[in-house]
Amino acid sequence: MKKIVSLSLVCTAMILNASETTLEDISVVEKVNMKTVKDVSSNQIKSADLAEALTKNIPSVSLVRRSGIANDIILRGAKKDNINVLIDNSKIYGACPNRMDPTTSHVLTNNIESVEVIEGPYDVENFGTLSGAVKIKTKQPSQDFKGEVNLNVGSFSYRKLSTTIQGGNERVKLLISASTEESDPYKDGNGDNFKEQQKKHGVPMANQYSSEADNKKAYEKKTLLTKALVNIDDSSELALSYTLNRSDEVMYPNTPMDADYDDSDIYTISYTKRDLGKYSKELKAEYYYSKVDHPMSVKLRNNATMMKEMTNHMKSSIWGAKVKNTMNLNDSLLTLGLDTSIRNWKGRKFNNDLSVDMTSLPSTDTTNKAIFAKHESSFGNIDLEVGTRFDNTKIDTDSSTKKDNKYNSLNGHIFAVLNANDTTKYFAGIGKSSRVPDARELYYSGSGNEDLDDTKNYELDLGFQKNYENSMLKTKVFYSVLKDYVYNNNGTTFENIDAKIYGIEISGLYAINDEFTLDYGTSYLKGKKDDPLGGQSDKDMAEIPPLKANLSLTYENNKSKFTTQVLAVKSWSDYDSDNGEQELPGYAVFNVKYDYMVNKHFELAAGIDNIFDKTYASTNTYNDIKYIGSGDTELINEPGRYLYTNLKFKF
Repeated sequence: MKKIVSLSLVCTAMILNASETTLEDISVVEKVNMKTVKDVSSNQIKSADLAEALTKNIPSVSLVRRSGIANDIILRGAKKDNINVLIDNSKIYGACPNRMDPTTSHVLTNNIESVEVIEGPYDVENFGTLSGAVKIKTKQPSQDFKGEVNLNVGSFSYRKLSTTIQGGNERVKLLISASTEESDPYKDGNGDNFKEQQKKHGVPMANQYSSEADNKKAYEKKTLLTKALVNIDDSSELALSYTLNRSDEVMYPNTPMDADYDDSDIYTISYTKRDLGKYSKELKAEYYYSKVDHPMSVKLRNNATMMKEMTNHMKSSIWGAKVKNTMNLNDSLLTLGLDTSIRNWKGRKFNNDLSVDMTSLPSTDTTNKAIFAKHESSFGNIDLEVGTRFDNTKIDTDSSTKKDNKYNSLNGHIFAVLNANDTTKYFAGIGKSSRVPDARELYYSGSGNEDLDDTKNYELDLGFQKNYENSMLKTKVFYSVLKDYVYNNNGTTFENIDAKIYGIEISGLYAINDEFTLDYGTSYLKGKKDDPLGGQSDKDMAEIPPLKANLSLTYENNKSKFTTQVLAVKSWSDYDSDNGEQELPGYAVFNVKYDYMVNKHFELAAGIDNIFDKTYASTNTYNDIKYIGSGDTELINEPGRYLYTNLKFKF
């Protein structure tokens, strides 16, 4: 029977064939604890926003809506530095203290081949994986000369043009991909654009958009990805890449400022040598450098003149290097590695006549040095992975009034899979991970707390997976004990708290027949502080999304595919009212998409999101972000009915 797997559970294709996968091909943890969204560049053509694509396709991922683009994600109740987001094994950190430019915004869906999401503290190779990792893999060059051009149009005057060309020979393969896109401010289900939402939500006149913004785009974005893969010989290769992102005048209607621009660059180089000898099955060395330039201002608001176009110009950068060696050890694999990085973050706040000119964030370097080890083995029907990592981290600020900080941590995990039979797996993992506070949490003007400890996560994961002839069922539960978790006290400062997050996730796939496939997933979380913050009474954790369900039915026959999807979320009834959150009603949104292969050169796709034009807000208002005012003034509604079409030409 033909297996039709939609994006939300495309990882199951790998899982269903796990019995045929050798230990050398994929790690023990990744066999059962990873979700993979494949063919992102081909399937996620509505917009370039990766956060939206992940929210639609992974039950444990929720969207943090900030604008028409550059949105953020929550993974099992964890956000920002509590999850590790990697782009081709490199790191990039947004410069905005208000999360206008999360890591997911610095890579676009048209450049992405696949995204792997690993839940829990089961990654020892990368610095700062506290509660999960999102590993983004961009397109790889091929030897065959080929290319494609995509033209996309959608509601709210959305326009996008992208192209990719690649080719080479046995020695050298090259790829270049470029795109440009723009959109007007979207309208919600009531037909209100950003400015009209501000008025309805009671945003003070001074913070509302001025007439200057009436004819502005919500954003304009240009990207470039270049890659070279050099096969030095049969056992070694060199890979180089450069990613450019240029975003201009991005509107953020529920915060006091908008981004004048957001520019980022990512450079990577890696060298791989295989079969060096008895003690080296594969040796890999990697280096990356990335930087972000992000000024934000009030120039589109009514208070621009009064505030003399106040600007907060933020910059961030990071370079990192890693060397790891994997060797066969009897019937197991042992990986040893060294990892280091230096992250810088700084900011300057000023107005146009420099009557205000101050440091919003003193230049701060976070220097990490680490050693890690991972051992993977099989004993009969049991697969076992054991990993450990030691981190030495120094945080140095150039502020003469703030102290530097040092952190040492030893982390590790054990993850086991019991292969009960050919169709049934049981798995369990226990681990400890940590992450250091970032420069904003320590030193940002007016809210930093230089005395913060690093956050520790002690977590237990349990689950099983059952494969049937035409279906698959997978269930996972987890319990996370967080010590010294960095928490924002109602927008005033950061402090360490102890808390617990736990939940369950159920996902599955059912191939009804050769044409119809049903896949589904649901996620439920609870989060509680051990004690309320000082002067508060609410023990609910912020940013713990309510019950969420993803359901899609796909019909595929010959050259066409039709997908219907439902995304349903329960009302937000458990929330941290002491720290800005509020009750939000539940919602169900229906989407449809049709794909048709005209011939070998042309493909056509068309879709409608939010068919019934529902008005709803998916993102709560935890005051870790500086919103305008409080209550309704902090809300931003999701887009209303959205129609789009994409024409692809391949050669």
